[in-house]
Formats: sequence, structure tokens, C-alpha cells
Amino acid sequence: MTSDLLSRDEIRRRVDALGPWFHNLDLRGVPTAPTHFLGDYPNVKWRRFAEIIPDDLTGKSVLDIGCNAGFYAMEMKRRGADRVLGLDTDDDYLAQARFAAEVNDLAIEFRKLSAYDVGQLGETFDLVIFMGVLYHLRHPLLALDLIREHVVGDQLLFQSMLRGSADVDEIARNYDFWTTSPFDSPGYPKMHFIEHKYADDPTNWWAPNRACVEAMLRSAGFAILAHPEDEVYLCRKVPRPQQDGPVYPVRGAR
Repeated sequence: MTSDLLSRDEIRRRVDALGPWFHNLDLRGVPTAPTHFLGDYPNVKWRRFAEIIPDDLTGKSVLDIGCNAGFYAMEMKRRGADRVLGLDTDDDYLAQARFAAEVNDLAIEFRKLSAYDVGQLGETFDLVIFMGVLYHLRHPLLALDLIREHVVGDQLLFQSMLRGSADVDEIARNYDFWTTSPFDSPGYPKMHFIEHKYADDPTNWWAPNRACVEAMLRSAGFAILAHPEDEVYLCRKVPRPQQDGPVYPVRGAR
């Protein structure tokens, strides 16, 4: 069935059958998550930083890692991106994304693939979106390394849940073994580990502070171009400061 033949009642029936939804999408007047605890999410967040993405993405390719129901992938296609690919590991989210793109008459490809496996794509993209995924991963820095190495051609749009201080200390490039006071500062890069659940979600493994995500981005080989929203960064791919690759050998003094 083509999208122009779908009635509002049919869209509503399909939305209910594919639920529950985390993205609140407007599918021809049918909201997918109208009672979302964050409000009209993710549109309410997108409006706070949408201007950092060019209005015209003609000729550009976009990869959305952890696309969920496809909100950001669809926004990029609406701005004219030639190729948009959305990845997720959840079959239910992928089904939602495919249906939403169909209703909106947007030609977007969706595949089941994890952030750790992006090297299988064998291609790079002008813009890679990595929003709301880092803290769900048991190995977040490895994922950043792999994403930079394999799929980022130019820019990365990044977001993570942040907890702790918003301060960012100026960190020395080295400290001797007996210097411990910087670690106690709220502005030192910190990643809080969640052993069980946070917000009733057992996949919320990490809660970094601002200093931590900024340090991780730099370490993975990204220069921060803009920080338009508390949790959002636009970055450009640059040479990594330490060339130790995505698998870390044991080095240093013993």
C-alpha cells in the first residue's frame, strides 16, 4: 500500500500496533507518543540546535547510528540529503522507522547494525549522527573510535545524556603518580557506571559529565565545532592525538 492511500484511521491502527514508541512523530496528524515524559520528544530538543545543520543538504550523505524511529534521519532527508541510512539493533524501532518514512514519502534505508559493526558498511558519510547512544553502550570509547575510523567522512553530530557537573577543568597533559587532587574536582572528566538500572532502563550503562564527553570526543579524533545545546556537539574529524587504534595494546611503564 502506498502512503497516499493510507487513511488516518489506518495510520493510527498501525501506530498502535507498532508501539510503544520513544520518538513522538507526527504521521499525517497522528502522534506516535503524545504522552512522552519528555514532551514532544525529540522535536522539542531538535528545535534548540537545528540551525547548526545546513538547510540544504543536497549532495550530502548521512548516517544515523541508533536511529530509533527515524526522527533525525527523516529531518536530514527533508533537508535534501541524497543518501540517508539509519541503523539500529532493535527490530521494533526499525519497523517503526520504516513505517514512518513510508507515511512521510521519504526514501530512507534502514538496517539492523550496531555501533560496533559500522565497519561492515564499507563507506563513509558526510555527516554521521550519533545521538542518544553512547551511554547505552558497555564500551563507549571503542564505539567512538570505530565510528571515526570507519564511517565519518567529515562531521559528527553527537549527543549524550549528561550527569554531574557542567564545569570543565583545564587538565594538564600529565600528572605524576602521587598527584591525586585533580580527580576529586567536579570539572575533571568523569563517567559514572550504572550497574543495574537508571530511569528503569537496564541499558543505561554510563552517565558522563560534560568534561568527560568533551575529552572522549577529542581523544577519539574529533574537534568540537559547536555546542549549541547542553548535551549536543557538532564535531569535525581530525587526526587522533594518540594513534593507538580501536584496540588498545598494553603500553607504558611497569
